[in-house]
Amino acid sequence: MKFRSTASYIATTDLAHAVNAAVTLQRPLLVKGEPGTGKTELARQVALALQLPIIEWHVKSTTKAQQGLYEYDAVSRLRDSQLGDARVNDVANYIRKGKLWQAFEAPGRVVLLIDEVDKADIEFPNDLLQELDRMEFHVYETGETVRAQHRPVVIITSNNEKELPDAFLRRCFFHYIRFPDIDTLRAIVEVHFPGIKEALLTTALTQFYELREMPGLKKKPSTSEVLDWLKLLLAEDLGPEDLKREGKAVLPKLHGALLKTEQDLHLFERLAFMARRQG
Repeated sequence: MKFRSTASYIATTDLAHAVNAAVTLQRPLLVKGEPGTGKTELARQVALALQLPIIEWHVKSTTKAQQGLYEYDAVSRLRDSQLGDARVNDVANYIRKGKLWQAFEAPGRVVLLIDEVDKADIEFPNDLLQELDRMEFHVYETGETVRAQHRPVVIITSNNEKELPDAFLRRCFFHYIRFPDIDTLRAIVEVHFPGIKEALLTTALTQFYELREMPGLKKKPSTSEVLDWLKLLLAEDLGPEDLKREGKAVLPKLHGALLKTEQDLHLFERLAFMARRQG
């Protein structure tokens, strides 16, 4: 079964090809792109399209690679031994299975999402090289080797906040999700807001792209943010005439859904001041 756009997710041809290529090669798919371009949702939609369960591992700055395999709770075992609990005789009772272990022992093929891998320490991806390559790892406390019964579809996302090691990149199929052009974004909006009026959509997207292309903007609004903005416009029952601005330097209505930094707000204030002086 091949992946393509779903009822709730618009995938470009290049993105669909990347997913299917990674599945065919049995390599992790590394997906990069701006925050809010649908990287995490891609994994969920791949699972939906391929009719597979999904296991999600959301990486944090404190996450260690070992946690994805398993964790040994020595403290609980020591406490139970002091209490005379018979469970201490079996070390397996104190092994907590991680997301990779869950994916490896699943009775059927699953989609494994490793989300925002670049949040963790630089050694994090290096520490997973062998496990993702060989699809197995050793549990030292019990002496067993855990091997994947069915090779999972691994999707790894990154916000491009830091460089990933070359050895890790070599083992992945890579795809960068570019910000959608206006036609693709129209299709995405239609999925989320079917029947939206053409005049409103045209006016809103024109202002949105003007804002994104503003020189000096620190954080450009993303796909998820334009969807939030359109949701607000529809909730307030605003029409294209309500969105009229006097020049590009004027902030759009309900701009808090689009601009998320003081620096960007100050940029528009300076541009508006300059426009008034020139006027």
